[in-house]
Amino acid sequence: MNQQSTRSLLLGAAFLMATSAIGPGFLTQTTHFTEQLAASFGFVILISIIIDIGAQLNIWRIIAISEKPAQDIANSLLPGLGVLLSLLIVAGGLAFNIGNIAGAGLGTNVLFGISPEMGALFSGIVAVAVFLVREAGKVMDRFAQTAGFIMIALTIFVMFSAEPPVGEAVAKTVAPDTVDFLAIITLVGGTVGGYITFAGGHRLLDAGVKGKESLGQVTKSSVSAIGIASIMRIFLFLAALGVVSSGVALDPSNPPASVFQAAAGNIGYKIFGVIMWAAAVTSVVGAAYTSVSFIRTFSKTIDRYHKWFIVGFIVISTAVFVTVGRPVKVLILVGSLNGLILPIALGVMLIAAYKTKIVGDYKHPLWLTIFGAIIVVAMAYMGGVSLIEGIPQLFK
Repeated sequence: MNQQSTRSLLLGAAFLMATSAIGPGFLTQTTHFTEQLAASFGFVILISIIIDIGAQLNIWRIIAISEKPAQDIANSLLPGLGVLLSLLIVAGGLAFNIGNIAGAGLGTNVLFGISPEMGALFSGIVAVAVFLVREAGKVMDRFAQTAGFIMIALTIFVMFSAEPPVGEAVAKTVAPDTVDFLAIITLVGGTVGGYITFAGGHRLLDAGVKGKESLGQVTKSSVSAIGIASIMRIFLFLAALGVVSSGVALDPSNPPASVFQAAAGNIGYKIFGVIMWAAAVTSVVGAAYTSVSFIRTFSKTIDRYHKWFIVGFIVISTAVFVTVGRPVKVLILVGSLNGLILPIALGVMLIAAYKTKIVGDYKHPLWLTIFGAIIVVAMAYMGGVSLIEGIPQLFK
């Protein structure tokens, strides 16, 4: 593989992870918390970025050094643990893909006035088409990069239109008025929770970027992925802050749409449609690819026909939304379970980093182990709280 191809692959993996994170929930969470916390939300973003980097660095490095996907690493530690992890990932990926397809339908509704269901069908076809071409991996990488650049560029335009108080945002990022721990955990879960953190790590492994000699490239790509998602988060935060600071009340049914419309009028509303569609479809692609990557190693048939399993995953997600809508109770339960995936997966990876049968003579940096352990404890606590709160919602 030549240097240009390697660079393109590393960037593709970074954008696959970042655009998997930047979905409809990402847009809604960012604007919602900006309205709640105003400039102090900058501190939440800063802390969440640090946690995101700690989680992702650990996971991507250990996948690369072991030369195995996460489920095989987990099964090597304890037979059946990888199967449990895969079930959680696939269930979460499918449930959230229904939400992503719904977001894509909303985006097309804003842009063209067609029904969300018709828009979802169109979006599902686009996502399927990505995997039906001969070099699906390269097309997926390019699709994620192009969509990522478009989303960031359009958000920057709206941010400047909103005229945010940048000085206040910088000051409150360092010295916030309030610290909202739930907001931090929500942002971390939305960026590296569930299947998302594995999207790029498994993509690099799939493309042969693995082993000790690749650690530098893997580290660079993993940090770049968080950087891309964080840039989008920061510009969206500033756009929302500009609108909120001017006294505009956001529409609770669709906070990000009202930010874009208030900042740039009807053009801003159409830009929201483009961003929502791009964010949703890239998340559909990332969720389908990553979820299937968790079951590929369990069967030679799945491995051989993995592209068709990915297509099936997208088709099922689209069909459920078009015929049933968004099954709220399922989303609540799986959303709660999703909060437990990161601490389980990261905990498994940290233990695996010290097993010679998995990593050989590799020595994992102590500071990364400590950093990761703190994240595991914090996310396990908040994931448990989320699950306890989520289950009673099913019986209301």
